[in-house]
Amino acid sequence: MRRTLLALPAILALSLPIAAQTPEKPAANQHQAPPQAAPDLSAKVPPPGPEDVKSIDSIMAALYGVISGPAGERDWNRFRSLFLPQAHLTSAAKGGDGVVRIHPMSVEDYVRLAGDYFAQHSFFESPIVSRVQSFGNVSQVFSSYESWHAAGETPFARGINSIQLLYDGNRWWIVSILWDEERAGNPLPKEFAVKEPGGQK
Repeated sequence: MRRTLLALPAILALSLPIAAQTPEKPAANQHQAPPQAAPDLSAKVPPPGPEDVKSIDSIMAALYGVISGPAGERDWNRFRSLFLPQAHLTSAAKGGDGVVRIHPMSVEDYVRLAGDYFAQHSFFESPIVSRVQSFGNVSQVFSSYESWHAAGETPFARGINSIQLLYDGNRWWIVSILWDEERAGNPLPKEFAVKEPGGQK
């Protein structure tokens, strides 16, 4: 998440003089390389359950479902199958000292860190309200959540996940998740704090 494209303008600037010296028409014996096929992203992750990635609703349900359960192992291959290989998960939280701490993770970082915790602790998380915005093949979901250790308990944490999604023509992918927790001085907005009758959206 910290990587930027700040170097891009410099690269483009350096390329302009070279482009200016290039003949307008290539020599007759020169051939353009054939267009390359898009990389097969699915080859880099475990195969997903088709029902998990067929829609925004289904991939959201899979995301919350796969991390929830009693103490023990999670289906981490199912978890991996939901994300682009380069996806990131980032928490942003303000400590008691007022300092904002940002913790970016790869999918494998999350599997390692959360896996150690889930192996020893029950953990359940579910959405409260999810708001979806889409344009073309891109969608973002602002999804408030609550977390608890056992059914019937008062949630020990609430917050909002900002989830970016991509549709590649065949399936949905999670591109990134950024989240922050509710705390003193940072309550959930009213429209995200209570489940709506008849649905999440």
